[in-house]
Amino acid sequence: MSSYADTYTLKPITDIFTSDTDFDRRECKRTVPMKVLILGLGRTGTASMRAAMKQLGYVDTYHMMNASIENPPDALLWMDALRAKYDGVGKPFTREDWDKLLGNCQAVCDWPAVAFAKELIEAYPEATVVLTCRDVDSWHASTMRTVWWRVTEPELKWLSYVSWAARMYQPMLQKFFDSFFEGDFPNRGKDVFLRHYDEVRALVPADRLLNYKVAEGWEPLCEFLGDAIPKGVPFPKINDNSDFVDRSRRRNRMQMYNVALQFVKNAVIVGLVLYIICTLLGLSL
Repeated sequence: MSSYADTYTLKPITDIFTSDTDFDRRECKRTVPMKVLILGLGRTGTASMRAAMKQLGYVDTYHMMNASIENPPDALLWMDALRAKYDGVGKPFTREDWDKLLGNCQAVCDWPAVAFAKELIEAYPEATVVLTCRDVDSWHASTMRTVWWRVTEPELKWLSYVSWAARMYQPMLQKFFDSFFEGDFPNRGKDVFLRHYDEVRALVPADRLLNYKVAEGWEPLCEFLGDAIPKGVPFPKINDNSDFVDRSRRRNRMQMYNVALQFVKNAVIVGLVLYIICTLLGLSL
């Protein structure tokens, strides 16, 4: 397979139980400037950061949720980027390629983007960098209970064979963890985490980098970005462990309903075709 993006198919009309959009980003271009690269790993407050950036007026902050529950075709482009970097299949993404995927965003965070920290820093030298931090042990425990659970979840794997959205998202999620975490997140995750933070700090000049914990709230973030602190608005707190699992399970249910409706539609079509054929031949069903 030369390109996962070339496997793109339109969203089925029967996918009515999920609110996914269906944008094929291959022809997209940048519409707003990229301003902030948030390059801490997922489960370091990235969902809260996305909400905070929106509160500060930034035009979308790209997050894994963009591909997992908002616009699943994005996962095809991420898969091509991952294969180019880790497998040498296809050409590495250039700024033009990143603009197709991230062109409507003024910031980016979370996985899979963190796998391309160096590439994004080089593609957008004008952007400042925020490194969301967390104790490595608590981060690893949180990720084991949430995203690693999602990676290894049998329901999502099954849905990847029958669901339009999961067929694109699940392989990309699996590929990211297999590649970035060297095929063994439970045992290699902490080492990769520490190495990632060291690499980002070595790549970015100190005046362009903020080491930041979301528990610090608005003040250090706004001071670094040059934005006013929102008055009377608490810093967002989103996507804790229980919310992640519950939301993922609800997503599974809705995708199953989509698949069931697709099956019913196909069965009705087959039935109508058989009825027409039998009628034309003078046969009775």
